[in-house]
Amino acid sequence: MLAALTLAGCSAGGGEQERNSGAAQTGTGPTGTGQAAAKTIPLTIRSENGEHRFQVETARTVEEQAQGLMYRTDLTPDGGMLFAPYPADGGPPREASFWMKNTPTPLDILYIRADGTIARIAENTAPFSEAQIPSGEPVAAVLELVGGRSAELGIAEGDRVTWPR
Repeated sequence: MLAALTLAGCSAGGGEQERNSGAAQTGTGPTGTGQAAAKTIPLTIRSENGEHRFQVETARTVEEQAQGLMYRTDLTPDGGMLFAPYPADGGPPREASFWMKNTPTPLDILYIRADGTIARIAENTAPFSEAQIPSGEPVAAVLELVGGRSAELGIAEGDRVTWPR
């Protein structure tokens, strides 16, 4: 979510990329046509009450991060989208800000530090909102899950996130 890059569910100013939110296995684009399922990877969040496993899509390029989960209505409870590396240009971790423009489903946006711990969780973000949702500190990745999933599973700031890199 930086440098005039628009991503469903996120955006940033002041030299940062703007990014959109979203999460799922298959999707519907702005024309309403289904998209093929993106490649997914396993992701684990270790919290106080155990391990929580997800199968998430990855958004690695500037273009993928700009599209994010915009227009998606097919999100699954154990799906999501991982924006990594963040930023997509491969630069060092920096503050991120997402928004929910063109994103019809509430999301939990988890900002992840370079050490893999969760810096901030923005829970149940408002669909279609253009309000900025800042990370509050430099981050190396961002994870979007179905809204409310973090609270349901007891995922909290400080929990550790791992995935194959």
